[in-house]
Amino acid sequence: MNATANSKPSFVYVTYIATSPEKIWQALTKPDISEKYWFGYRVQADGGKGGRMTAHNPAGKLAHDDPIIESDPPKKLAYAWKPLYRDMTDERASRVTFTLEPFKGQTKLTIVHDEFDEGSKLFEMISAGWPAVLSSLKSFLETGKGLDPSWNEEAQKRAAAEA
Repeated sequence: MNATANSKPSFVYVTYIATSPEKIWQALTKPDISEKYWFGYRVQADGGKGGRMTAHNPAGKLAHDDPIIESDPPKKLAYAWKPLYRDMTDERASRVTFTLEPFKGQTKLTIVHDEFDEGSKLFEMISAGWPAVLSSLKSFLETGKGLDPSWNEEAQKRAAAEA
């Protein structure tokens, strides 16, 4: 997490996953895969640049419907992030960028989530959320099993409140 006096806050997370960039790309963009590690959320990328990145919560309610800014499979995916959560409707869109790089037989996955306003509630939420999601992604791709959904109580509470 970064912020300087003259900049907006940004979140950066790097992990190494023992799989190919192609498998990570599928996990980030296919709903039948994402629900297995993203605590029941079905995340889908429809199309490349100009397409839509959507997410439905475990109850099936639309949580995100955002434009894809950049798509270079399986290297880079960037999209706007404007949550539809009731308590964050006044937040303007931020940006999520995934970069996937082959590294010594595995893949270096970097996420940068930026373009937040100062005092953003969303920034606080994602600062806890992304490490949980990415840890679960790593577990799922390396062992076949994501983290127990009850592990991420915040996601559970939000999904229940939005249902």
